Amino acid sequence: MPRLIAHLDMDAFYASVELLRYPELRGRAVVIGGGRDAQPRLLADGTRSFSTLRRYVGRGVVTTSTYEARKLGVFSAMGMMKSALLAPDAVLLPVDFDEYRKYSRAFKAAVRAIAPIVEDRGIDEIYVDLSELPGVHEDRGHAVGLALKAAVREATGLSCSIGITPNKLLSKIASELDKPDGLTLLAHADIPARIWPLAARKVNGIGPKAAAKLAALGIETIGDVAGAEPAFLLEHFGKSFGAWLHAAAHGRDERPVVTASEPESISRETTFERDLHAVRDRDELGRVFTELCTKLGGDLARKGYAAKTIGIKLRFDDFKIATRALTLPAHTLDGREIRRAAGQCLKRVDLTRRLRLLGVRASALRKVSELLNPYAQGPDPPPSPAVREREPDLPLFASIETPPSPARGRGPG
Repeated sequence: MPRLIAHLDMDAFYASVELLRYPELRGRAVVIGGGRDAQPRLLADGTRSFSTLRRYVGRGVVTTSTYEARKLGVFSAMGMMKSALLAPDAVLLPVDFDEYRKYSRAFKAAVRAIAPIVEDRGIDEIYVDLSELPGVHEDRGHAVGLALKAAVREATGLSCSIGITPNKLLSKIASELDKPDGLTLLAHADIPARIWPLAARKVNGIGPKAAAKLAALGIETIGDVAGAEPAFLLEHFGKSFGAWLHAAAHGRDERPVVTASEPESISRETTFERDLHAVRDRDELGRVFTELCTKLGGDLARKGYAAKTIGIKLRFDDFKIATRALTLPAHTLDGREIRRAAGQCLKRVDLTRRLRLLGVRASALRKVSELLNPYAQGPDPPPSPAVREREPDLPLFASIETPPSPARGRGPG
């Protein structure tokens, strides 16, 4: 039986969720990515006052934007200050991941009620294997695609775009062709007309470096890649990647829809609006650090996992990154235990430089259900005294000593 694979991508997902909460912003340029100071204020007359990019000062980046903002040149991962120059009157809203996760669970449940073979690819996109649904091949999935779009809208009030093709690679490209609210059906016979004219970067797997190298060789479009001699691609890109380039450009992809995969790690991190110092900003850092650990514990509990290794990630003002990790005697999903372990990691880092980013990571995961099963692997050993010892309930940065840096001959700046 021929395969029919759908790629479902929510339209401007975070921004669309915010427009449900603030319907008065529909039709306006809206940017998601602000901090707490971007929270709308309720006025005495019952209306809301919103922040705009014009007043933004900082070095944050855009998480996402509405299609009206994109028409002004504002896209995901763009610096907020640059965005302010392009769209100074765009409304700025804070990120609310808890709300986005709620809608993510809702749209995925709606899809699974119709087509249960689903591969989760993130908060706002999934692959769906439609191949064995009754009657799906009679119209190449058109009716099922419409049913999926209607179910998602009924469950969430949001629109999505769907590409339905014989494989995951083509469906990923197809879902982008008619956004927003699109439904695109492609067969292999449609590749020359619909796929080959697109830029090579449109193929998921051709990143910026590969695209730049292709361009330097005079290869700009997917059709250019398809027309290149296989030996030429192997010579310039190696045996494995060169062969994949040739196959991908011709729309060949045999990857199955994977319905179950275990995460290797779960993490939380934040980039600060300004560089923070371990001593002078210890209260703010301690608060953020505790909040990250608490939320990470909540993420683990919600997903049904416990972690045995806790790590931290720091990016300093010179953009250098430091990571540390600690393996615990037993798995945990408790925010306080995570905070204590992360604090131990923190003490092994030189904190004389200011911090741009702070993150906490949980790995060596196991399902809580397995840990609670007495027949799984037996009980974990008791904690060692070094780990069992409790630290004072103070901000974790409060006890960090940062002597003057000998290299600079003065206190940390």
